[in-house]
Amino acid sequence: MAKNTVLNNLPEDETLWADTKRFLGMPITFTKYRVDTNRLYCKKGLLKTETDELLLYRVLDIRSTQTLGQRMFGVGTVALYSSDKTSGILELKNIKKPDQVRRFLSELVEQRRSETGVKGREIYGSGSVIHSAACDADGDGSPDCDET
Repeated sequence: MAKNTVLNNLPEDETLWADTKRFLGMPITFTKYRVDTNRLYCKKGLLKTETDELLLYRVLDIRSTQTLGQRMFGVGTVALYSSDKTSGILELKNIKKPDQVRRFLSELVEQRRSETGVKGREIYGSGSVIHSAACDADGDGSPDCDET
């Protein structure tokens, strides 16, 4: 008989969206994405599994892209740029309806920010990492943009 521990009593949030990374439009990979009210989870692997967790209010920007091959199979990639130290850019690769997912996540992020009281100025400093990386066009580590 299993012991009743604190871990057994933790409630699991309701899943708002879930999908699997697809190969040729079919969900035959071992990467799963899930969003609940507070977090986005990315679980990868079969023998060794790895789970990334991203708090939604930490998302700074969201971008969706579709290559020609992805459009042929009805999938795309949604990239989330965040202030999280371990996963600054989290990509949801080869998911169905990427534009709808991007809009859904954008609305959910704004909702979470307003509920937690996080303002743009509180995560402003973390965006400089993305800005300086984008300015380093030649890859030598020195910024190539004019900063005033």
